[in-house]
Amino acid sequence: MTADDSFGRIDDDDYPAYTMGGAAELLGTTQGFLRALGEARLITPLRSAGGHRRYSRYQLRIAARARELVDHGTPIEAACRIIILEDQLEEAKRINEEHRRAAESSNPTTTA
Repeated sequence: MTADDSFGRIDDDDYPAYTMGGAAELLGTTQGFLRALGEARLITPLRSAGGHRRYSRYQLRIAARARELVDHGTPIEAACRIIILEDQLEEAKRINEEHRRAAESSNPTTTA
């Protein structure tokens, strides 16, 4: 990968740009917390060539939401389940909206 190739990934939310230590520092948490999120299968960090965990900005947002829930007293397993359900709900809403738009475009109503 050249410098020009990597520059294009600056805005890529899925690019695993953060080391475990860097991610923990950004989130104000411990590396153990990030490992626990991985063990709970909430986020699955990619691995560098050397086997080190690497996190994307998208994964950091998920981890930040988990930390928020845990900081408010939610057990980590429950926090992970809540986040998964929130994600499923958002996906269902998106799909429903797509279906609604498709139905409206195929059956336009007339207004008086």
